[in-house]
Amino acid sequence: MEPFTIVLSILLGLVSPVGVVGDRLAAQQIRKQFKQVEQLEVRIDNAPNHQILQGKVNKVRLAGRGLFPIEGLRLDTLEVETDPIVLKGLKTQLAKPLQAGVYLFLTEADLNRALQSPTVTDRIKNLSFRFLQPEEADQVARYDLVNPQVDFLPNSRVRLQTELTEQGYPDRLAIVAETKLQVIAGKKLQLTQMTLTLNGQPAPKAVVEAIAQGISQRLDLQRLEQSNTTARILQLQTDDRGLGLTTFVQVRPR
Repeated sequence: MEPFTIVLSILLGLVSPVGVVGDRLAAQQIRKQFKQVEQLEVRIDNAPNHQILQGKVNKVRLAGRGLFPIEGLRLDTLEVETDPIVLKGLKTQLAKPLQAGVYLFLTEADLNRALQSPTVTDRIKNLSFRFLQPEEADQVARYDLVNPQVDFLPNSRVRLQTELTEQGYPDRLAIVAETKLQVIAGKKLQLTQMTLTLNGQPAPKAVVEAIAQGISQRLDLQRLEQSNTTARILQLQTDDRGLGLTTFVQVRPR
């Protein structure tokens, strides 16, 4: 869900300069939301110009390359194009829903660098997996994921390799998961045809299904509805370079 959270924050950031500044200062405001920006172009279209004073903008276009929303995570390409934006006067509050088309591309190389970055490795430490321990266990064991790596395969399939270590023990469990990414009704990224091996041995079917279902639930875009936001996946593409998403996003007035 994090890429969509990033996009939503950018959309709201695009609104902030409207009615007050032009393209250059709008780009400066957006740059402040990132740790690093390699390339960024912003264009605000207004016709006629007096609409700016009424809090109206015909269209905002954003095209960025090499954007770092957090330390270690690089977005190769981000493109945003909005429908007309209507604010409450010169305020940054929406008078009507903000709608935009968003294209996001993440390269395989950038994803793997992110998986090795301290920002991500700190998040995949101290995990708990109930299916790895007996039901009568008094304490919950804690695990770390080591050396995660993602590979994009033909036919929209993805392979994830990593090692699992239980804290306090030297042994490592080699995990290899392969799955197909499928879009369901534009609302959910679902993991299908998933295979999972542990130290080269197939994992129990119940474990595979539980993991696939749990991840798919976290990738359900309907969870955004609670924040007055609607997001729909229009197209999902993967190749040996990485993953591309074309989405529609609507942010409604609070």
